[in-house]
Amino acid sequence: MRRFPIKIKILLPTLLVLLFFVPAHANEIALQDQLLDHPSFGLVNIKVPTGYQLELLPAELNYPRMIEFAPNGDMYIGSGQHVYKLNPPYINAMTFLWLPSYPHSIAIRDDELFVATTPQLLKLPYVSDAEQANVDSIEVVTPLPGGAGHASRTVRVGPDGALYVSVGISGNCSDQLISNDYPFRHRRGGMFRINESGTVAFLEPFASGLRNPVDFDWHPTSDVMYAANNGPDHHGFELPPEYFSKITPGSFHGMPWFQFDGKHLNRDDCIDSDPPLSKDVVEIPVATFPARNAPLGMT
Repeated sequence: MRRFPIKIKILLPTLLVLLFFVPAHANEIALQDQLLDHPSFGLVNIKVPTGYQLELLPAELNYPRMIEFAPNGDMYIGSGQHVYKLNPPYINAMTFLWLPSYPHSIAIRDDELFVATTPQLLKLPYVSDAEQANVDSIEVVTPLPGGAGHASRTVRVGPDGALYVSVGISGNCSDQLISNDYPFRHRRGGMFRINESGTVAFLEPFASGLRNPVDFDWHPTSDVMYAANNGPDHHGFELPPEYFSKITPGSFHGMPWFQFDGKHLNRDDCIDSDPPLSKDVVEIPVATFPARNAPLGMT
């Protein structure tokens, strides 16, 4: 178990911050100080991993969220109501698409572009030189369990070419689970795999028991999925830690019925319903972050 003492100190809501790798000979994870000159806050000291540096780009964005790079290097960014497009060197942001239903993330697969909104997974043709989406070409791939509370939906293309979508539960102790045994609106708290084998795509439960897995990705050589999970905030400011979890088909990560405190897995008495699976099968996170760090993007 590795515990990474990373703390986010500032929020940069309107400007794009990119993290670049700078070659360095380091055998362990360490942090270094970097001064970032922000036009509103002035010089800000930020902790970054050794060998990396942050670059602040002047593209103005409204609540930017997940980033997707196209094969030609163009950048697409989801947000509260906009999908932005930025061409290299990523200085000017164009509104590629406006949607009122929280277009949080984008994924590109061959000639298709997917947008995950709170209630739906959408798709439209990917046209590399298009500055704006053709709204008449938008199709609904599948409905998603919607509703308030952790309304972001993240879509990614897996190594198998399939689409995967993460969905958080609505609160700290919501009786919700990625399972066909639950009503559709309560199938939340983990990942779905999109089954596109027939004429109508549908959601297949893939992993469950995560409060808010905002982002996930696959190891580049093993193809194993990992997810960054935002834990609950009803146990104070120190517990439980945030999770970095290995995700396998059918894996159950405990929440909201069980919480891992960094050493032990404990039953959470905030929810009265019986756990859908036993404590013995709960997957312990492979790493943790301090509570309230809210890990988001990963790659």
